[in-house]
Amino acid sequence: MAKQSTAFAFTFVALFALSFTFLAGVDMLPEPVGLQNPEQNGLVEAEPTRGPFVRDSANPEMPVRIVAKSIGLDKTVANPDATDVDTLDKALQGGTVRYPTSARLGEEGTVLIFGHSSYLPIVRNQNYKAFNGIQKLKEGEIVSVYSATTEYRYAVTSARLANATEDVVELPATGKFLTLVTCDSFGKKTDRFVVVAELQGSYTI
Repeated sequence: MAKQSTAFAFTFVALFALSFTFLAGVDMLPEPVGLQNPEQNGLVEAEPTRGPFVRDSANPEMPVRIVAKSIGLDKTVANPDATDVDTLDKALQGGTVRYPTSARLGEEGTVLIFGHSSYLPIVRNQNYKAFNGIQKLKEGEIVSVYSATTEYRYAVTSARLANATEDVVELPATGKFLTLVTCDSFGKKTDRFVVVAELQGSYTI
């Protein structure tokens, strides 16, 4: 009986080896469990989702869009070359405007963006309400300014009403800041809201 068991075992092993060799030769062996898709089989821990890649902002960029979700702000940003009142006022009719001599995105200094605000009941051009509500921005809330390829996130540090007698809005030259200013016109001396925010990071879109 022992001899029969030994013979059966030998025959089984021989047939198994032949079958294995044949399947290997025609590349028909199944993949080991867990190697086809290890994450689905639960054998390895999935790699955590990486956050946005932080760019090296060695190449300053022009802003094209500004977003502040907390107040429903989402407007285009124009970049005129001239600083005369007529040119800037015309650009404001299409959205918000980066003041031409202010910093660009990613470089040292302050990016200064102007936008109209109006609380009249009827406003035909909605861009005259572009910066409505920026005074409601709270410390720590995020304002995102986009270039064609990158999102620059700024955290609000202050929001205030600037008196009409103030001729100049201070713009820090060191550090990386964003200043938002409401206006009726570049040529008028009126009360305006001023929001200052500091760069937190820049991320590829």
